[in-house]
Amino acid sequence: MNIAIILAGGMGTRLGGEIPKQYIQVKSRPVIAYCLDNFMDNEVIDAIQIVADHEWHDLIRQCIEENEFAYKWKGFSRPGSNRQLSIFHGLEDIMTYADAESYVMIHDAARPLVKKEFIKECFAKAKKHDGVMPVLPMKDTVYLSKDGKSVTSLLDREKIFAGQAPEVFRLGTYFDANKALLPNEILSIKGSTEPAVMAGLDIVMIAGDEENFKITTQEDMERFKQKIVVDIM
Repeated sequence: MNIAIILAGGMGTRLGGEIPKQYIQVKSRPVIAYCLDNFMDNEVIDAIQIVADHEWHDLIRQCIEENEFAYKWKGFSRPGSNRQLSIFHGLEDIMTYADAESYVMIHDAARPLVKKEFIKECFAKAKKHDGVMPVLPMKDTVYLSKDGKSVTSLLDREKIFAGQAPEVFRLGTYFDANKALLPNEILSIKGSTEPAVMAGLDIVMIAGDEENFKITTQEDMERFKQKIVVDIM
């Protein structure tokens, strides 16, 4: 069984305003709707779990109900005090209807341009491993600074990669890796793959997609709007 956790509980404060970025309307649809399209209408996805605050549940339901594959949606999970705890809450709910050998994909609603074929590739590459993480190579020269003020050393950019979403993990081992970090250690986790690495799981890297960017700034939002306009035309 392949399940997707869609994280939609973030506040998105860097964009300004009171509406989190994943709920901002673009061409009469919230950003999360564009994201959900690529998961619901995708033959490799069997189930979808959405992490979201209660105040946005009705809006999300509207997005789901307009899709013919609405039956894939299994329910809402409560957001945590950080991203990784939100993921864990989603994992807890998924463990009630999926077996340990299932695979779970972690994705942000604020990455609405994830391609359907890329989702399929991530699941395919995860087979026979504990997980897969898309990465992008570093294009610029990268330096280490221990004090944040002066250069300590030059880093080998051939060995440094930027992690992307969506990541895929074997459900049982990933759940255990996160559970082991409760109650406090999980609050310091910065990336979805970090608990898996800490647990010594077999995580392989695949080439990421630069078009699958996360909407973080106003410039990102404008870039997304332009992409949607082009696709419609």
